Amino acid sequence: MWKLHTIMALIIIGIILLGFLLIITENYTNVNKAAVAIFMGTVGWILYISYGTDFVISQHLQSYQEYLAGAMHTSENVKEFIAQNIFLHYLAKASGIALFLIATMAIVEILDNNGCFDFIEAWVRTRNSKVLLWKLAIATFILSANLDNLTTTVMILMLIHKLIPSRQYRLLYGSVAVISANCGGALTVIGSPEGLVLWNMGAITATDYSLHLLLPCLAAWIIPTYWISRTLPESMKIEFMGMPYRGDDTNLNVWQRVVMLFVGIGGLWFIPTFHTITKLSPFLGALCVLCVLWVINEIFNRKLANVEVMVQRRKLRILQYGSTQLILFVVGIMLTMGVLGEIGVFNNVSDYLNNHVANVWIIGALLGLLSSVLDNFANGMTAISLYSVHSHYIPAGQTASEYALNFIQNGTYWKVIAFTSAIFGSILPIGSMSGLALMKENKVRLSWYFNNIGIKALVGGLIGYLILWIIIS
Repeated sequence: MWKLHTIMALIIIGIILLGFLLIITENYTNVNKAAVAIFMGTVGWILYISYGTDFVISQHLQSYQEYLAGAMHTSENVKEFIAQNIFLHYLAKASGIALFLIATMAIVEILDNNGCFDFIEAWVRTRNSKVLLWKLAIATFILSANLDNLTTTVMILMLIHKLIPSRQYRLLYGSVAVISANCGGALTVIGSPEGLVLWNMGAITATDYSLHLLLPCLAAWIIPTYWISRTLPESMKIEFMGMPYRGDDTNLNVWQRVVMLFVGIGGLWFIPTFHTITKLSPFLGALCVLCVLWVINEIFNRKLANVEVMVQRRKLRILQYGSTQLILFVVGIMLTMGVLGEIGVFNNVSDYLNNHVANVWIIGALLGLLSSVLDNFANGMTAISLYSVHSHYIPAGQTASEYALNFIQNGTYWKVIAFTSAIFGSILPIGSMSGLALMKENKVRLSWYFNNIGIKALVGGLIGYLILWIIIS
């Protein structure tokens, strides 16, 4: 007969599987996946702590005995142990990622409100449809490598909406923006939440990660972009508008914008060095960059200090709302992964994969394809949680040295998972937050996207995956 904690574990798993189903079908159910993620994370931990004694004894017996220090075992002591020694560990990791995203999104908002990205609109001005596509793709790729995917995608989609009156072509250009954002974000440790989590947990280092993923990400980006560009006419109707009125945002001169852009983007580039030198969490570096940029913003805009009547900013609410959703979604998924790990799900699944598959390239490909229907961050976190960088388990048929190449710091598995979860998330628009932003902005149908974009993204991703295999092997 099953024990109560086993039944509770199955209930938790059932709730989380239902949550993943709702995330996959968000486009049809209209249930926000950020709300679903938060629900899974909070309810999972509430159910876990309700039957915490059996879970603690099976997973943390020695630590719990040390915590008691001779005191009597009670249900209250178990709950306090879980709250202070288990839950806080996962909360700290989730909070670190959330604070990093908050800081970087605030940096982007300051830069955007002061016109530091207006040069993009001036640079892309052309009536040649293919040149315009490549300029937008390059801008998106570079920005997403330094900023978060969602913020970059929404900024570019806003620009595309202003420039291109034809909905048919807006869909193509917007789809290229999604592919470019996902590929660019996968290139650096600060470009996507998956890479940030891996970097934060010590599984990868910034330079090694980017060097290995450079060529694969370029291939996964260039191939579908070139393929799509061949379907465009030589010229098309473009609407060139004047520079936007910024309301209460000062129109800074060129050198002031350059200074702010240098501090903001240059500061983000410095964060990996900051982390290497200080060993402190990356979010502290991001907060340092934010506060410096904030002070510069106040100095450059000091004439606004006495303005009593503030007018509406030109920034659309979708950017702020979407950013908040991303942060809540990330926190919810990380808390969900924590409770799944504590009830032993990941140990059982990783043992099965080690004994029956034992090939990180096959595992990576399977999990990557899952990213096309399940959000790439949720899928990536699931894959990351299956193995620990400090694990000492050696799969059957592998030597210790072979295992080390896969799962130690800068091991093969971490690069494979980071690449596949991000890149294959472009096969369908529901596979990433960037894709969902495109769907909400342009009412994209899944069938249209897959037939016109998804197949091209899949081919590019597979070629990039082959290049990654060649580089690492």
